[in-house]
Amino acid sequence: MPTYALIFIVTLCTIGSQIILKKGVHEVIEVLKNEGPLAFVLSAAVSPIVVSAVLLQGIGYIVWLFVVAQERLSVAFAISGSFFYLTIAFVSWILYDEKLSLLQWLGLVLITIGVLLVTLNQNIIAR
Repeated sequence: MPTYALIFIVTLCTIGSQIILKKGVHEVIEVLKNEGPLAFVLSAAVSPIVVSAVLLQGIGYIVWLFVVAQERLSVAFAISGSFFYLTIAFVSWILYDEKLSLLQWLGLVLITIGVLLVTLNQNIIAR
């Protein structure tokens, strides 16, 4: 499988796990408020939703092993990260009604452009 496809899978696993984790943590947040951090962590650790998020992240980590075996880490991480910021903000807006200001969206777009330029530059230099 091409490295870029593997990077895409890792990115989807990371985003998916974070979205699932948000839901799982939301379901046990009262434990944090009422019983403290230790009880909260223990509740999260046995939550099927949180465990699912950790398993999905684990799958992404296994795929990431193949990515770093085939691609320079700086390039692979930049590619994954450049889409991560925009995608997680968009999905959080859709699923959790988390709103960002125009300036925040602009910042995310600029970060993505900057990371892509770094990646492009590294690919040109490597050739």
